[in-house]
Amino acid sequence: MATRADADAWVAGYERAWRSSGTALLGDLFTEDASYRMSPFEETAAGLAEIAELWKRERESPDEQFELAHEVVAVEGDVAVVRAEVKYRPPGGSRYRDLWIIRFAADGRCRQFEEWPFWPGQPITAPKGER
Repeated sequence: MATRADADAWVAGYERAWRSSGTALLGDLFTEDASYRMSPFEETAAGLAEIAELWKRERESPDEQFELAHEVVAVEGDVAVVRAEVKYRPPGGSRYRDLWIIRFAADGRCRQFEEWPFWPGQPITAPKGER
């Protein structure tokens, strides 16, 4: 059974790992066979090695200037739902608001991670003709 405190601690560890050089801290966050999906319709990264490759591709550097705020929305059984807001500093200044679905293993690490990313200007629906 996961708790809100477990989810808060996990998000803090995620941010710490994102801000650290390399990907060595991923083993503290994810099980060896964890799955990581950057959005509900993206291909799943399966296992620590694939998750590490995904992080290497997606992260500019551990020196990225951003702020991460989060709120644990719900916890039930081994699943937590977190609302995360990420604001990058200029020159890019991108802003994201995500929902993270985190399924925990018995040892407190994540075994399934799914992100639902949203950003300003993102269409609410598919364009007409593509629905």
